[in-house]
Amino acid sequence: MRPIFVLPLALVPFLAGCASLLPSQGLAKAQETAQSFNEDARFGRNELVLDQISPAEREEFSMHHRAWGKAIRVADIELAGIKKHGDTDVDIVVHVSWYTPEQQELRSTILQQTWHNKTDSWQLVGERRTDGDIGLLGEAVVVEAPTERRAPSQFPTIHLGGGEPVQD
Repeated sequence: MRPIFVLPLALVPFLAGCASLLPSQGLAKAQETAQSFNEDARFGRNELVLDQISPAEREEFSMHHRAWGKAIRVADIELAGIKKHGDTDVDIVVHVSWYTPEQQELRSTILQQTWHNKTDSWQLVGERRTDGDIGLLGEAVVVEAPTERRAPSQFPTIHLGGGEPVQD
């Protein structure tokens, strides 16, 4: 007859906790890295962000994100998808909701980030806007002023009893 091993109940939470300490691999690790990277970028933790960018891309990334936290406020960032291409690269789709303090109009931009798997970590090697509002990555936005004076947006006041309409 075989001996039966019984684990004391006190060891079950300990063993479950140890399993969570094991490193994530592959796409799960890429998703986890991109999530923490984008959260750090949203809240202006630049020293953590720059460590996860390929050295060749750091200057360009800094130039494109210079206005974040100043002229551009990021309201929310959401990872929307991940696609593996090749053995070491993934593309991650990121939805960014943002606004400028002057306009207070919520805008939405979709970014595609390309991540490369190094031996022990993932690094951002590219980022581009694929859809949505222009201006998040430092693109020039031209706002044209109207050339003609607009009519008043208020309806004329009409007095009941035969009075003439009055323009305010």
